[in-house]
Amino acid sequence: MTAGGCRMVSGDFPPVVRHFFTLFSARTKLLFSGSKKMSTHRKVWDSFEAIRAAAFEGDPEAQFQLGVCYQNGQSVPQDYAEAVKWFKRAADQNDPMAQCYLGVCYWLGQGVPQEFGEAAKWLREAAEQGDPAAQCNLGILYQQGEGVPQNYAEAVKWYRESATRGYPAAQFNLAVFYETGQVVPHEYAAAVKWYLAAAKQELAEAQCNLGLCYQTGRGVPQNTAVAVKWFIKAARQGNKTAQHNLGLHYASVEAAEAAALEAEKNASR
Repeated sequence: MTAGGCRMVSGDFPPVVRHFFTLFSARTKLLFSGSKKMSTHRKVWDSFEAIRAAAFEGDPEAQFQLGVCYQNGQSVPQDYAEAVKWFKRAADQNDPMAQCYLGVCYWLGQGVPQEFGEAAKWLREAAEQGDPAAQCNLGILYQQGEGVPQNYAEAVKWYRESATRGYPAAQFNLAVFYETGQVVPHEYAAAVKWYLAAAKQELAEAQCNLGLCYQTGRGVPQNTAVAVKWFIKAARQGNKTAQHNLGLHYASVEAAEAAALEAEKNASR
Protein backbone atom coordinates (compact mmCIF):
# COMPACT_ATOMS: atom_id res chain seq x y z
CA MET A 1 0.00 0.00 0.00
CA THR A 2 1.49 3.33 -1.01
CA ALA A 3 0.71 6.68 0.52
CA GLY A 4 -2.73 7.97 -0.29
CA GLY A 5 -3.45 11.66 -0.62
CA CYS A 6 -5.82 13.74 1.44
CA ARG A 7 -9.44 12.67 1.43
CA MET A 8 -12.45 14.91 1.81
CA VAL A 9 -14.90 13.74 4.44
CA SER A 10 -18.62 14.43 4.37
CA GLY A 11 -20.41 17.35 5.93
CA ASP A 12 -18.50 20.35 7.24
CA PHE A 13 -15.45 18.39 8.35
CA PRO A 14 -12.06 19.31 6.90
CA PRO A 15 -9.94 16.88 4.85
CA VAL A 16 -7.98 14.23 6.70
CA VAL A 17 -4.34 13.30 6.28
CA ARG A 18 -4.97 9.60 6.68
CA HIS A 19 -1.94 8.23 4.89
CA PHE A 20 1.10 6.20 5.78
CA PHE A 21 4.72 7.23 5.93
CA THR A 22 6.38 5.68 2.91
CA LEU A 23 9.69 6.06 1.16
CA PHE A 24 8.42 8.06 -1.78
CA SER A 25 8.02 11.59 -0.48
CA ALA A 26 10.01 13.82 1.85
CA ARG A 27 10.73 10.85 4.09
CA THR A 28 14.43 10.19 3.60
CA LYS A 29 15.47 12.31 6.56
CA LEU A 30 13.10 10.39 8.81
CA LEU A 31 14.18 7.04 7.42
CA PHE A 32 17.81 7.72 8.21
CA SER A 33 17.62 9.86 11.33
CA GLY A 34 15.57 7.61 13.57
CA SER A 35 18.55 5.41 14.36
CA LYS A 36 19.98 8.30 16.35
CA LYS A 37 17.64 7.25 19.14
CA MET A 38 20.04 4.34 19.70
CA SER A 39 23.13 6.56 19.77
CA THR A 40 23.12 7.52 23.47
CA HIS A 41 25.98 5.20 24.42
CA ARG A 42 27.95 5.37 21.20
CA LYS A 43 31.48 6.70 20.89
CA VAL A 44 32.22 10.33 20.10
CA TRP A 45 35.30 11.62 18.30
CA ASP A 46 36.51 15.22 18.43
CA SER A 47 37.59 15.49 14.79
CA PHE A 48 37.06 14.02 11.34
CA GLU A 49 40.67 12.86 11.33
CA ALA A 50 40.08 10.89 14.51
CA ILE A 51 36.98 9.26 13.01
CA ARG A 52 38.84 8.30 9.86
CA ALA A 53 41.81 6.90 11.78
CA ALA A 54 39.55 4.78 13.98
CA ALA A 55 37.59 3.60 10.94
CA PHE A 56 40.75 2.42 9.20
CA GLU A 57 41.69 0.61 12.40
CA GLY A 58 38.43 -1.34 12.16
CA ASP A 59 36.21 0.38 14.73
CA PRO A 60 32.63 -0.24 13.48
CA GLU A 61 31.16 2.88 15.08
CA ALA A 62 33.84 5.01 13.46
CA GLN A 63 33.24 3.27 10.14
CA PHE A 64 29.57 4.12 10.42
CA GLN A 65 30.34 7.77 11.24
CA LEU A 66 32.75 7.98 8.32
CA GLY A 67 29.99 6.65 6.09
CA VAL A 68 27.67 9.38 7.36
CA CYS A 69 30.35 11.99 6.56
CA TYR A 70 30.56 10.74 2.97
CA GLN A 71 26.79 10.51 2.69
CA ASN A 72 26.25 14.10 3.85
CA GLY A 73 29.41 15.65 2.41
CA GLN A 74 30.75 16.59 5.84
CA SER A 75 34.53 17.24 5.82
CA VAL A 76 34.75 15.26 2.55
CA PRO A 77 33.12 15.56 -0.89
CA GLN A 78 29.72 13.85 -0.93
CA ASP A 79 30.17 10.32 -2.23
CA TYR A 80 27.31 7.84 -1.81
CA ALA A 81 29.34 4.87 -3.04
CA GLU A 82 32.07 5.59 -0.48
CA ALA A 83 29.38 5.97 2.19
CA VAL A 84 28.00 2.55 1.33
CA LYS A 85 31.49 1.04 1.49
CA TRP A 86 31.94 2.20 5.08
CA PHE A 87 28.37 1.33 6.10
CA LYS A 88 28.97 -2.18 4.76
CA ARG A 89 32.19 -2.58 6.74
CA ALA A 90 30.43 -1.55 9.93
CA ALA A 91 27.31 -3.58 9.12
CA ASP A 92 29.43 -6.68 8.64
CA GLN A 93 30.58 -6.15 12.22
CA ASN A 94 26.94 -6.14 13.34
CA ASP A 95 26.60 -2.40 13.94
CA PRO A 96 22.81 -1.83 13.91
CA MET A 97 22.89 1.82 12.83
CA ALA A 98 25.15 0.96 9.91
CA GLN A 99 22.87 -1.92 8.99
CA CYS A 100 19.88 0.43 8.99
CA TYR A 101 21.63 3.03 6.85
CA LEU A 102 22.90 0.36 4.47
CA GLY A 103 19.40 -1.05 4.14
CA VAL A 104 18.00 2.36 3.27
CA CYS A 105 20.79 2.90 0.72
CA TYR A 106 19.69 -0.30 -1.04
CA TRP A 107 16.06 0.82 -0.75
CA LEU A 108 16.81 4.21 -2.30
CA GLY A 109 19.40 2.98 -4.76
CA GLN A 110 21.81 5.47 -3.20
CA GLY A 111 25.41 4.48 -3.87
CA VAL A 112 24.30 0.97 -4.91
CA PRO A 113 21.77 -0.41 -7.40
CA GLN A 114 18.27 -0.35 -5.94
CA GLU A 115 17.56 -3.78 -4.51
CA PHE A 116 14.62 -4.25 -2.16
CA GLY A 117 15.70 -7.74 -1.10
CA GLU A 118 19.05 -6.44 0.17
CA ALA A 119 17.23 -3.55 1.82
CA ALA A 120 14.99 -5.96 3.70
CA LYS A 121 17.95 -8.14 4.68
CA TRP A 122 19.91 -5.32 6.31
CA LEU A 123 16.90 -3.62 7.85
CA ARG A 124 15.90 -6.91 9.46
CA GLU A 125 19.41 -7.34 10.88
CA ALA A 126 19.14 -3.92 12.53
CA ALA A 127 15.47 -4.28 13.51
CA GLU A 128 16.16 -7.51 15.37
CA GLN A 129 18.77 -5.61 17.39
CA GLY A 130 16.13 -3.06 18.39
CA ASP A 131 16.93 -0.19 16.03
CA PRO A 132 13.65 1.81 15.86
CA ALA A 133 14.25 3.33 12.43
CA ALA A 134 15.03 -0.07 10.97
CA GLN A 135 11.92 -1.51 12.60
CA CYS A 136 9.74 1.20 11.08
CA ASN A 137 11.38 0.84 7.67
CA LEU A 138 10.97 -2.93 7.75
CA GLY A 139 7.30 -2.38 8.58
CA ILE A 140 6.98 -0.17 5.50
CA LEU A 141 8.56 -2.87 3.34
CA TYR A 142 6.05 -5.42 4.63
CA GLN A 143 3.18 -3.00 4.11
CA GLN A 144 4.22 -2.26 0.54
CA GLY A 145 5.44 -5.74 -0.32
CA GLU A 146 8.90 -4.56 -1.35
CA GLY A 147 11.67 -7.12 -0.82
CA VAL A 148 9.31 -9.23 1.28
CA PRO A 149 5.81 -10.65 0.72
CA GLN A 150 3.16 -8.04 1.50
CA ASN A 151 1.92 -8.69 5.03
CA TYR A 152 0.00 -6.04 6.96
CA ALA A 153 0.11 -7.99 10.22
CA GLU A 154 3.90 -8.16 10.02
CA ALA A 155 3.97 -4.45 9.19
CA VAL A 156 1.93 -3.64 12.29
CA LYS A 157 4.20 -5.84 14.39
CA TRP A 158 7.28 -3.85 13.39
CA TYR A 159 5.49 -0.49 13.62
CA ARG A 160 4.52 -1.36 17.18
CA GLU A 161 8.08 -2.38 18.08
CA SER A 162 9.35 0.92 16.69
CA ALA A 163 6.52 3.02 18.12
CA THR A 164 7.10 1.75 21.65
CA ARG A 165 10.72 2.87 21.27
CA GLY A 166 9.49 6.37 20.49
CA TYR A 167 9.93 6.57 16.71
CA PRO A 168 7.34 9.12 15.44
CA ALA A 169 6.82 7.80 11.89
CA ALA A 170 6.00 4.35 13.29
CA GLN A 171 3.67 5.89 15.86
CA PHE A 172 1.87 7.68 13.04
CA ASN A 173 1.56 4.56 10.89
CA LEU A 174 0.31 2.50 13.82
CA ALA A 175 -2.29 5.18 14.55
CA VAL A 176 -3.53 5.01 10.96
CA PHE A 177 -3.99 1.24 11.27
CA TYR A 178 -6.08 1.74 14.42
CA GLU A 179 -8.11 4.53 12.82
CA THR A 180 -8.89 2.48 9.72
CA GLY A 181 -9.29 -0.84 11.53
CA GLN A 182 -6.85 -2.76 9.35
CA VAL A 183 -5.33 -5.85 11.00
CA VAL A 184 -5.90 -4.32 14.45
CA PRO A 185 -9.29 -3.52 16.01
CA HIS A 186 -10.95 -0.31 14.84
CA GLU A 187 -10.11 1.83 17.89
CA TYR A 188 -10.17 5.61 17.65
CA ALA A 189 -8.85 5.99 21.21
CA ALA A 190 -5.77 3.93 20.33
CA ALA A 191 -5.31 5.99 17.17
CA VAL A 192 -5.43 9.18 19.23
CA LYS A 193 -2.87 7.77 21.66
CA TRP A 194 -0.33 7.16 18.90
CA TYR A 195 -1.13 10.35 16.97
CA LEU A 196 -0.52 12.28 20.19
CA ALA A 197 2.81 10.52 20.80
CA ALA A 198 3.99 11.47 17.30
CA ALA A 199 2.47 14.94 17.45
CA LYS A 200 4.42 15.72 20.62
CA GLN A 201 7.55 14.98 18.61
CA GLU A 202 6.51 17.64 16.09
CA LEU A 203 5.38 15.29 13.33
CA ALA A 204 3.12 17.59 11.33
CA GLU A 205 0.98 14.85 9.78
CA ALA A 206 0.21 13.47 13.23
CA GLN A 207 -0.62 16.94 14.52
CA CYS A 208 -3.04 17.43 11.65
CA ASN A 209 -4.76 14.06 12.12
CA LEU A 210 -4.93 14.62 15.87
CA GLY A 211 -6.60 17.96 15.23
CA LEU A 212 -9.17 16.25 13.06
CA CYS A 213 -9.86 13.69 15.81
CA TYR A 214 -10.61 16.55 18.21
CA GLN A 215 -12.72 18.38 15.64
CA THR A 216 -14.86 15.32 14.88
CA GLY A 217 -14.85 13.80 18.38
CA ARG A 218 -13.24 10.54 17.25
CA GLY A 219 -11.43 8.88 20.14
CA VAL A 220 -11.61 12.05 22.26
CA PRO A 221 -14.33 14.46 23.35
CA GLN A 222 -15.05 16.95 20.59
CA ASN A 223 -13.10 20.14 21.24
CA THR A 224 -12.72 22.72 18.49
CA ALA A 225 -10.21 24.82 20.43
CA VAL A 226 -7.84 21.89 20.87
CA ALA A 227 -8.35 20.90 17.24
CA VAL A 228 -7.34 24.37 16.11
CA LYS A 229 -4.28 24.26 18.38
CA TRP A 230 -3.01 21.14 16.63
CA PHE A 231 -3.91 22.45 13.19
CA ILE A 232 -1.87 25.57 13.90
CA LYS A 233 1.13 23.52 15.01
CA ALA A 234 1.01 21.48 11.81
CA ALA A 235 0.31 24.49 9.62
CA ARG A 236 3.36 26.31 10.96
CA GLN A 237 5.44 23.41 9.68
CA GLY A 238 4.00 23.90 6.22
CA ASN A 239 1.41 21.13 6.31
CA LYS A 240 -1.01 22.10 3.56
CA THR A 241 -3.92 20.05 4.86
CA ALA A 242 -3.69 21.70 8.27
CA GLN A 243 -3.51 25.09 6.59
CA HIS A 244 -6.66 24.23 4.64
CA ASN A 245 -8.37 23.00 7.79
CA LEU A 246 -7.59 26.30 9.51
CA GLY A 247 -8.93 28.21 6.54
CA LEU A 248 -12.19 26.27 6.72
CA HIS A 249 -12.42 26.84 10.46
CA TYR A 250 -11.85 30.59 10.28
CA ALA A 251 -14.24 30.90 7.32
CA SER A 252 -16.97 29.11 9.30
CA VAL A 253 -16.35 31.39 12.31
CA GLU A 254 -16.62 34.48 10.11
CA ALA A 255 -19.79 33.13 8.49
CA ALA A 256 -21.33 32.44 11.88
CA GLU A 257 -20.44 35.94 13.11
CA ALA A 258 -21.89 37.50 9.98
CA ALA A 259 -25.08 35.47 10.33
CA ALA A 260 -25.42 36.47 13.97
CA LEU A 261 -24.93 40.14 13.08
CA GLU A 262 -27.51 39.92 10.33
CA ALA A 263 -29.95 38.22 12.67
CA GLU A 264 -29.41 40.99 15.23
CA LYS A 265 -30.09 43.65 12.61
CA ASN A 266 -33.27 41.91 11.48
CA ALA A 267 -34.48 41.59 15.05
CA SER A 268 -34.05 45.33 15.69
CA ARG A 269 -36.14 46.39 12.68
